[in-house]
Amino acid sequence: MKIAVTYENGEVFQHFGHTEAFKLYEVGDGKVLKSEVISAGGAGCGALAGFLAGLGADVLLCGGIGGGAMNHVQSAGIELISGVQGDADAAVEAYLRGELLSEGANCSHHEGEEGHHCHDDGGEGHHCHHEGEEDHHCHHDGEEGGHHCCGGEKNFTVEGKNAGKTCRVHYRGTFNDGSQFDSSYDRNEPLEFVCGAGSMIKGFDAAVAGMEVGEIVDVHLTPEEAYGPKNPNAILTAEIADLPGSETLSVGDRIYLSAPNGQPIPALVIEKDEKSITFDANHEMAGRELNFRIELVGVDEK
Repeated sequence: MKIAVTYENGEVFQHFGHTEAFKLYEVGDGKVLKSEVISAGGAGCGALAGFLAGLGADVLLCGGIGGGAMNHVQSAGIELISGVQGDADAAVEAYLRGELLSEGANCSHHEGEEGHHCHDDGGEGHHCHHEGEEDHHCHHDGEEGGHHCCGGEKNFTVEGKNAGKTCRVHYRGTFNDGSQFDSSYDRNEPLEFVCGAGSMIKGFDAAVAGMEVGEIVDVHLTPEEAYGPKNPNAILTAEIADLPGSETLSVGDRIYLSAPNGQPIPALVIEKDEKSITFDANHEMAGRELNFRIELVGVDEK
């Protein structure tokens, strides 16, 4: 079985018709055997369904999707799970555990979704509510031009000779203390992506945009150029009495927060006392400065 996920910066991209990349997972015996990021090549809503069928995808996980695009996907014989948010790898694991439900065509404003419930990795169904959660939209307000489920022109996020081209890079990522958090060299496989299409963090895209094949550069990225600053609204506190099973959790445990429809959002237990427990639902790299050594090994003209 193959599962395709609309993909951007490690997360489930929220606008199917504008996705620039998919992460394709090959699954066997209920486990992920391998995965790769594949450029969508600028295909629009209708063409994306055929593109996924050509990849052999059996399942699509995505955020927002319109009715027309949903029909295209389902007509291609692909199971659709929409309304998915958060880390792409975690979303696939949640699907394999049977924890995801599809919202169907959802490219519109959703009313009344004020809250999250949570469960731990053991699937024991722990629940809690966080009041005041912002309603979900199928576009990003405040971004120039906005993002919508279908249509519109392709706009690249960086300028440079490699913008819009499929690039293959090797890289090593480290924190300021020198400790390594990721390396394509260790996997012996370069990363392939469309430069400037939004599937990579901004600073990484910007560095690759002007590189020559064979060139190696070292870049230092601020949080704003990487995964963004920490969002204080993503710190959620619940009363232990209102969260059956939370008494078994400890600081440092990773769980999933999810919207009422089951969308998984990874979170970390950061505080706990006798009465309350606090979770951090920020991306684990949020607020951190990152360093990359990037080697451009190939560029395909598009």
